[in-house]
Amino acid sequence: MKQRLHLDTSVFGGYFDDEFAEFTIPLFERLDKGEFILLFSTVTQDELANAPQKVRDLVTGIKAEFTEFLKVEGKSVDLATNYVAEKVVGPTSYADCLHIALATIAEADYLISDRRPAGISNIS
Repeated sequence: MKQRLHLDTSVFGGYFDDEFAEFTIPLFERLDKGEFILLFSTVTQDELANAPQKVRDLVTGIKAEFTEFLKVEGKSVDLATNYVAEKVVGPTSYADCLHIALATIAEADYLISDRRPAGISNIS
């Protein structure tokens, strides 16, 4: 079974950022080959709506058969709200907590953020 990845929205932009390209370009090459399933949601869609065109093109270039769409439903909303209320992830936004909640409920194998690029290199 393929590993399922939930990417923080910033990872898409990291593809074009010299600081993170070393990690993100190989990740997207592997996604393109179908080595992983990308978990995607309306939260990610909304956050990427105003991204530069090259970032949006990167997203739309991902093959549908290698993606799984996550619905934002009561369970994920409740969990994200609890994360914020309990300060589980420290100072952050509700959207960040919603990403974490969606990945948790979907039982993602990895939640990847550009804040910890070493995590990307550890995917096997």
